[in-house]
Amino acid sequence: MKTTSSLLLCWLPLLLFAWAIESPVAAQPGKSGPPPPLKGVIRRKVRCLSLLFPSCYNQWHFCPVECAKTCFLDCALCKPVCSCNTPGAVCQDPRFVGGDGVTFFFHGRKNEDFCLVSDPNLHINGHFIGKRSQKLTRDFTWVQSIGIMFDDHQLLVGAKRTSTWDDNEEHLYISFNGTPLSLDGPNWNYRNSSLVITRTSSTNAVAIEVQDNFRITAAVVPIGAEESRIHGYNITNDDCFAHLELGFKFFSLSDQVDGVLGQTYRSNYVSKIKVSANMPVMGNIPKYSTSGIFASDCTVSRFARANGTPLTGSGKVF
Repeated sequence: MKTTSSLLLCWLPLLLFAWAIESPVAAQPGKSGPPPPLKGVIRRKVRCLSLLFPSCYNQWHFCPVECAKTCFLDCALCKPVCSCNTPGAVCQDPRFVGGDGVTFFFHGRKNEDFCLVSDPNLHINGHFIGKRSQKLTRDFTWVQSIGIMFDDHQLLVGAKRTSTWDDNEEHLYISFNGTPLSLDGPNWNYRNSSLVITRTSSTNAVAIEVQDNFRITAAVVPIGAEESRIHGYNITNDDCFAHLELGFKFFSLSDQVDGVLGQTYRSNYVSKIKVSANMPVMGNIPKYSTSGIFASDCTVSRFARANGTPLTGSGKVF
């Protein structure tokens, strides 16, 4: 009995995040439900697929209005949870949820690259896109692509530039060791040694896992007209600023880990962010700046490749 209980406790955190099957449908909130979504917004339906939760299994739920297309079903709570509100999330402008649970913003600069995670066996950079705000002294920025380096491999995941958005079109780009992947069909998946990539939606969303190293969920989303109006982004018809919403889960980080997000996973990390601020911001941008999507030359780099061969490449291919 003790062994069975121990195994259940070990696997339970992973099983709670049973990834949902998506079904885009028009929202029809009830009187006692959440506020109605913005006009024209379509909410995805998700369900629990874990047999450990029979009372919730196979029940469909609408994503919350604030994350109409990027949620998962928490089987234990039997309710949808916004992917952007869990530790390891990188979403929006861009908004981070650290490994310590503290939410903060890191604006960076448009058309530049920054070290998000750097550890001896893993390095992840983010390429930022954006536009200058007429009312602020900074750019509005979003993460357009990430360059992931592990062992002797490089994996690029990015959002293709597009003027208008169509949920049925593929806006996701992935290459592995310099070779673009096809992403053909709604049931597409890819395996190469310890790397596994699977769709979490028929288009524009995948889960990426390297055994005993990391799991990343990535979804391409646009800036819609209503979102642009509310935040003053002034998005025009020539570019909807398609970008990534990301969720990171790490399995073997060392206590040396650094980077905008990575440092928050250290056991001795103490946040210096003013969490009481309306927009708690992590500053010191030059500290995390790197020369390219596959460069590990940021000041806080901890990455040590096995063969020492420098990596080259660019995320600016979209």
